[in-house]
Amino acid sequence: MNSRDNQITRRQALCALSSSMALPVVAGATEATRLVARSPLAFNDPIWNREMVARLEADVAPGKFVHGYLSGTVHGVRDGEAVRPLFGFETWSSTRVVRQPDQSYQRMCRELIFYRDIETGKLLDEWTNVYTGERVKVVDVANDPYNFIISEFVPERVKHGSEKPEQNTRRRPLLLKWGMIGDRTVTLERDVHLYYPAVLTPDKWPRESSGYMNRVSEIFRYVIRREDIENPELTHIPYTGVWVRVTPWLPWMLMDGAPGHIFYTGMFTTVRGLDAVPADVAERVRTRYPLYLTAPEAWQEPSVSSLEDYARTQKPAPSKSTK
Repeated sequence: MNSRDNQITRRQALCALSSSMALPVVAGATEATRLVARSPLAFNDPIWNREMVARLEADVAPGKFVHGYLSGTVHGVRDGEAVRPLFGFETWSSTRVVRQPDQSYQRMCRELIFYRDIETGKLLDEWTNVYTGERVKVVDVANDPYNFIISEFVPERVKHGSEKPEQNTRRRPLLLKWGMIGDRTVTLERDVHLYYPAVLTPDKWPRESSGYMNRVSEIFRYVIRREDIENPELTHIPYTGVWVRVTPWLPWMLMDGAPGHIFYTGMFTTVRGLDAVPADVAERVRTRYPLYLTAPEAWQEPSVSSLEDYARTQKPAPSKSTK
């Protein structure tokens, strides 16, 4: 009954995230579900999948957008030792969808990621690398825009670095991996496993790079109330979920190409606004990134990844011998 979508990219799931595992409360949602006709589940219908993705990603009502919040921990992995928690992370996003004449949606997003000291709990601007002892500058992620189209077909995977477009690819219907827990809870699994040329290559970024290829996996698990997903009057469907990302060392860690990698684990949902996130996160968004309080209103290109943005906005760190 269900089929996997292994081509969904991280950003298609990342920009509506949060840290609370309690399902958000939508004003009037419980009462509305008693009064409106139910819209039955249709897991094998690509059009139904398109509409559910748009209502999960954002709000399909004209002029509206949603905020996402994700919080968790970044862990380090090296051979010969236990996995080590390194620092926390906090993600804030603003996402809008706009229906097009062909009934697809333009999905437009801005997102931020901050890092948090695992001992003091404070947001980081500098960090002492627990592997090397070096004091390094922490670089926030600030992606604007990251846009794609939601349609009844599996979207083309976003290309990274020097990747070439795939030739003669057939469009596949959008059939995601939905499931049920009992008869009242709907689940959704969206995974991606990538191996692509790195933008931060060792020849140009010797201290930041983890090699000429990036191996990245993203694992998403959504939990949704059946009564919400079947309620046609809810233009945004509330949910909670768990996110895992396996990725090379962050470039600002300055690991000098050392073996190993990191992985993120966190919980996500959508939130009403900054009053639903920690005060220091809200303050950093307001003071450093006020543009991210609202979602983009117009389609822009190109969309870039955080590593591409790092290569565009940062400079290679000097070698240890010249510091």
